Amino acid sequence: MPRLDRTVGMRNKVETRLKKCKKGGKTAIFLLVDSENFSSTSSVEKMAKELFNATKNMKDFYPVILVGGSSATDQMGMDRAVRILRRKTKLDIVLFPGNITGVVPKAHAILFSCLMNSENPYYITQAQALGAPLVRKMKLEALPTAYLIIGEGTSAWFFGNARAIPFDKPKIAAAYAMAAQYMGMRFVYLEAGSGAKQNVTPEMVQTVRAVFDGFLMVGGGIKSAKTASSLIKAGADGLVVGTLLEQTGGLKKFTEMVKSI
Repeated sequence: MPRLDRTVGMRNKVETRLKKCKKGGKTAIFLLVDSENFSSTSSVEKMAKELFNATKNMKDFYPVILVGGSSATDQMGMDRAVRILRRKTKLDIVLFPGNITGVVPKAHAILFSCLMNSENPYYITQAQALGAPLVRKMKLEALPTAYLIIGEGTSAWFFGNARAIPFDKPKIAAAYAMAAQYMGMRFVYLEAGSGAKQNVTPEMVQTVRAVFDGFLMVGGGIKSAKTASSLIKAGADGLVVGTLLEQTGGLKKFTEMVKSI
């Protein structure tokens, strides 16, 4: 498992590691942690220990912890979770905020994302304008990300007021990805949503990969090695796993899934 040196506070450290991972043919595994699921310090510490054990021998993948979620509102709880996770796991901690309440110090980086297919301008530029001074003040490394909601019926779709991209319309996702690249965004995140009944299709990933040169993340509904393998083969640079971790015995299932990829 990778360890962080004392220069992690410098700009572009996380992005540099992810690019190195991509260039070396490794897939990043983003473990999505919703801090609101852990009500006490002891519960966060227990989770951190389990995450450490689950990722310490992960040689063929690059583990990263995402902290956030589409409905996160407990800023103090998120701050506590980030501090404990950073101290106990030694992994890169990246914020994935659903709103400005998800911007807290002590993380290494933040998905500074634009929900490009939202029908509410707040999630396209306004929240970003409100959050930018906080990101600068907290010296978080900003990862400029085009966030795209695929499919309907999830929390991300609901809270983000998204005009969801249909699963069977990969060219629409590709058009958004091209626009993101032309606007200078270096990350694209195709998100089916937490608890999604269907995952983003390999066809959509392949279509987006053909037109987007940056770092391509895919999440939502990834619960098996078969699904994960198909998305990696199609061109995903990073997979986001969240719902699986929340299940009973989720980390064990996650470890088994990764070993089978």
